[in-house]
Amino acid sequence: MKTLLTATASLLALAAPAFAEGDAAKGEKEFNKCKSCHMIETDDGETIVRGGRTGPNLYGIVGRVAGTVDGFRYGKGLEAAAEAEFVWTEEEMAEYMTDPRKWLDGQGFPNQSKMTFKLRKGQEDVAAYLATFSETDGEG
Repeated sequence: MKTLLTATASLLALAAPAFAEGDAAKGEKEFNKCKSCHMIETDDGETIVRGGRTGPNLYGIVGRVAGTVDGFRYGKGLEAAAEAEFVWTEEEMAEYMTDPRKWLDGQGFPNQSKMTFKLRKGQEDVAAYLATFSETDGEG
């Protein structure tokens, strides 16, 4: 019986979706590299992180369809992601930050992105930090 329970638990662990193991507190510090282009501002205008406007507002990004911030003009890759109704998860966000064009190409979208910056470390932490400003509360 004990063997059956162990085997069942192992199978469930393997079947569970992989979630980013980021640290939101570390991500807050790492986000300093992102704020030259991105801000975090609530829908009612409260500024959480003052940042640039070169990139879209990242409030609520995790759990949102990619390429859908009103008033922002995206590159062809994220426009295609929006048409496909691709929803950002922490994991996908972390991969995108690593190499936006490579990620777009890997998803089958045109690899044209306005984001040229590649975050070399701490991607999972930044994704976990961004998830704290999303309706999914970091679960997606």
